[in-house]
Amino acid sequence: MAHDLDLDLVEVADKADPPVCRIMDYGKYKYEQSQRAKESRKKATHILVKEMKYRPKIGPGDFDTKTRKVEEFLGDGSKVKVTIMFRGREMQHPELGRRILDRVAEAVEHVGRIETYPKLEGRNMTMLLGPGQATRRQREEAVAREHAEAEARAAAEAEAEAEAEAEAAEVAEAAEVAEVAEVAEAEDAAEAS
Repeated sequence: MAHDLDLDLVEVADKADPPVCRIMDYGKYKYEQSQRAKESRKKATHILVKEMKYRPKIGPGDFDTKTRKVEEFLGDGSKVKVTIMFRGREMQHPELGRRILDRVAEAVEHVGRIETYPKLEGRNMTMLLGPGQATRRQREEAVAREHAEAEARAAAEAEAEAEAEAEAAEVAEAAEVAEVAEVAEAEDAAEAS
């Protein structure tokens, strides 16, 4: 029957009882299968991992430039491995590297999130950032940090305002004392004449 239609008899399920066969054009079937596989490969996202290296004694200008590049990589959809390279005695202070990694994560939290938290591997401390918004926990930590900074600023402003008021009160009191002294002098001068 398949030969009469110029098609192929293809066994679909050989383990079934009885085995299942289909009449089809096998060449066309293989071609369509390869086209579907090619299409699915096109749709698959290919994520690159870029790397940005920092040093514990990095200057503010270099830090800003490198962090802008990290932000750009994350915006393009790439993952970014941020590495702090320690040399010599810098190994005695890994908290400096951790502080830099925290600053980088904080600076790019609107375009990326931490996928692997900072860890020390030999002489390097690494952290992996992925594209997308920060996780809820990271956002909560950022909000708490901003809240604490805002409270600290408000407390400093209130303290400065209180000092200014105290200074203004002292000036007003000194002016009042000077005025009373002038009035007393004027009265003494009037009595003497």
